Amino acid sequence: MKALLLETTDGPEAVRVADVPTPEAQAGEVRVAIKAASMNHREMWIARGLYPGMTLPSTMGCDGAGVVDQVGDGVSGVAVGDEVVIYPGRDWGANRHAPHPAFGLLGMPHPGTIAEYVCVPAENIAPKPKGMSWEEAAATVLTGLTAWRALMFKGQLQPGETVLISGVGGGVATFGLAFAVALGAKVYVTGESQDVLDRAIEMGALGGLLYTDPEWRKQVGKLTGGIDVVLDGAPAPSYANYVRAINPGARIVIYGSTAGDKFEVTATGIFLKSASVVGSQVGDPQDFRDMLAFVDRHAIKPVIETSFPLAEAREALLYLEKQHKFGKVVITV
Repeated sequence: MKALLLETTDGPEAVRVADVPTPEAQAGEVRVAIKAASMNHREMWIARGLYPGMTLPSTMGCDGAGVVDQVGDGVSGVAVGDEVVIYPGRDWGANRHAPHPAFGLLGMPHPGTIAEYVCVPAENIAPKPKGMSWEEAAATVLTGLTAWRALMFKGQLQPGETVLISGVGGGVATFGLAFAVALGAKVYVTGESQDVLDRAIEMGALGGLLYTDPEWRKQVGKLTGGIDVVLDGAPAPSYANYVRAINPGARIVIYGSTAGDKFEVTATGIFLKSASVVGSQVGDPQDFRDMLAFVDRHAIKPVIETSFPLAEAREALLYLEKQHKFGKVVITV
């Protein structure tokens, strides 16, 4: 089969679409004929070797949707021809608050979805959301799941609360915007350009600030009136700008370190507000089911910026790195 293959850690330029063995469903597994996959910034970091426990060569990608075309021994409740989306992780474990040490994602260390076929445990699949195209379904997986867990499980966002979403335009932040608006929260965003902010306002944000403006910390309190929940994937440059605008009992949810790994936290800024700074990563199978149900109920669809055929998956990764502005980059198979 054809797949996007990572053989070295020399960066996105070194990945290639190649022929690899077609997998066979083992006991307890199903094989999915992929119809669409999508790219995440995770693929860029993996291509540079910035991921623990790297195993090479590896088929890339953790977002996928397609049709079950093979069912392994011992599997029930799944049939060939079922249209499904794939939970992107394996072996989360029983603790809802954090994954088991054995937990891993498709695309590293497990075989990924930017391929013609992938085999996964039968419990990892769920029905494709109604009314979604294959591309939309694939684009919902990792970023939708990450945003859902961060806002709803870790952040405990409630209708009517005020949420600040940093770096809108990225996949997780854009899904977070859609979820928070559908929930009935008051949403404000930061973004890299006025065009990005305008698009977020079209999606339901009440206002936005340019994070490129060194003075945005002076505006955030006046704009929002106080923040109950923060969704932040790049706290190194942003935390100091919004922390004085948080309300008592605020929850600051950090799901990434895109702009650097370290930032300064002032103890009084947290305990005098009875605030919480919590980490969040991906999501467990229950989060996945809850997220898909919410998406179905509110007819939420991802923002897709552009798509590429599987044969041009390398070009898609380079586009994500150098040209991406707002929404998801999708691979059609």
